[in-house]
Amino acid sequence: MFPPMAPCCPVGHAEDMGSFKKSSERNFFKPLHGAERGCHVQGLYILCCCYRLGWLFSWLPAWCPTSLLHLKEAEDKMLKCITSTYNKRYVYLANGNKIWTLTFSPDLSRKTPLVLLHGFGGGVGMWALNFEELCENRTVHAFDLLGFGRSSRPHFDTDAREAENQFVESIEEWRKEMGLEKMILLGHNLGGFLAAAYSLKYPSRVKHLILVEPWGFPERPDNAEHERPIPIWIKALGAILSPFNPLAGLRIAGPFGLSLVQRLRPDFKRKYASMFDDNTVTEYIYHCNVQSPSGETAFKNMTIPYGWAKRPMLQRIPQMDQDIPITVVYGARSCIDGNSGSTIQSLRPKSYVKTIAILGAGHYVYADQPEDFNQKVKDICDSVD
Repeated sequence: MFPPMAPCCPVGHAEDMGSFKKSSERNFFKPLHGAERGCHVQGLYILCCCYRLGWLFSWLPAWCPTSLLHLKEAEDKMLKCITSTYNKRYVYLANGNKIWTLTFSPDLSRKTPLVLLHGFGGGVGMWALNFEELCENRTVHAFDLLGFGRSSRPHFDTDAREAENQFVESIEEWRKEMGLEKMILLGHNLGGFLAAAYSLKYPSRVKHLILVEPWGFPERPDNAEHERPIPIWIKALGAILSPFNPLAGLRIAGPFGLSLVQRLRPDFKRKYASMFDDNTVTEYIYHCNVQSPSGETAFKNMTIPYGWAKRPMLQRIPQMDQDIPITVVYGARSCIDGNSGSTIQSLRPKSYVKTIAILGAGHYVYADQPEDFNQKVKDICDSVD
């Protein structure tokens, strides 16, 4: 799992070949001069070669040693150490899609349930370090977002607004099918963005909004490239790779994809070392992300270079119901800008907004410092009821 700070992975895959030609024309046929023009000419040549070799990509899905059964088995391994009572099932939506759902401590329904939304490239298994403590005195639900994990992987609209709405409506349909009147909604990364989007549209269903290292809140600064100049070769590479999805590299790597995850993200094995001493976590991440890239494609369509949201959430926060309390949780060592919390406070002066920094934690707060994270979330939930 790779944070969507840099959504373009340095390899491509065939699922995007349908829009290949349009995208290449859009990115390359524009006035350019000097070295930048040279880079684009070379890039266009590479694109043309790849486009002419489109047949080559048709067999790539079989190149990946994965299946839904592999993903199920990987998830089972992630959850094998959990001793708390929980149910798992598919929740079926009206349009035929289904949402893979885990429910912990289902008998503790007298309190407002906590609902967990995972981040980009993740799934319910990523909360393995948190379930036991979070469900001690209330019901906890976690589900794979539409297009991710074991949930359905439908076609998403290419329009950012519509893709976001598809996510939001799937959450609302899930809530109805689960029979939940209100919930404490917690989202990490992309899940934080979607939790906020849901709260904007269905405020009466959210008793407290917890944003954990949320993606997609600030606007891309107009002077972003001046503050941190981007080399011409990176711009050219970004143009070459723009038709492709963020994690296409895992799929094109085929049987070497698992090794790629282990090499690029060895930190995940360390984060979960208290539960596993093998490659359980990286295997789960791998199988989550080499299935059909449905949610991944939706995410790509919701971004602009280089990882910024097309529809930044901070622009819309003032429209959120003032009665919804918001807690923003950041890792003190995170590479993500933590200023969104203070910005939300300034945009909602008459509402409850609190920012919490967890010491020793990076972007994956819930795995970096699980005990501290769990206690902070439990305290927030206890303040609700």
